[in-house]
Amino acid sequence: MYKLFEDPMRQIVSSVERLTDNAFIPFDPANSDFQTFKREVSEGVELQDADGNVMTAKDVKAFLKTLP
Repeated sequence: MYKLFEDPMRQIVSSVERLTDNAFIPFDPANSDFQTFKREVSEGVELQDADGNVMTAKDVKAFLKTLP
């Protein structure tokens, strides 16, 4: 399970938190955790928005298209 993290200073989603171990994963294509995140959420693992609301499959798909 993952949750988007919003940078409070810039008010943009800047990374994702893996809730199983509270690790923060940057949106970096070279990062293996980032690649795992993208694969897992595209396969249906739960993704929460920055407010903790579970995102729909349609919203997840749209969000993934915005990532590098």
